[in-house]
Amino acid sequence: MISNETQSFNRSGTLFYLNTKIYASAAGEKKEELFEALKKQGYGTLVVETVNANSLSAFVKEQILENEDLLPNWLEGKVNVFERTTVGVRKA
Repeated sequence: MISNETQSFNRSGTLFYLNTKIYASAAGEKKEELFEALKKQGYGTLVVETVNANSLSAFVKEQILENEDLLPNWLEGKVNVFERTTVGVRKA
């Protein structure tokens, strides 16, 4: 679907569509630095004993959108960011 630049298609009453999400996690040994950076930037409410992976992913996605599609410098090297594209299926 990606190579054909097809976002979605119907087949036998089922809709197939591309779904891209951003996932983020603390970068290995930089976890404590990430926690401190989040607190310093006023986002300490995200930090408990751990950062919820879905909340961190949503936050990083928001920060990327607000920073002209770039990860802010203060997060560089502290989080791993990648995109995963999946095919969603539902009845058409």
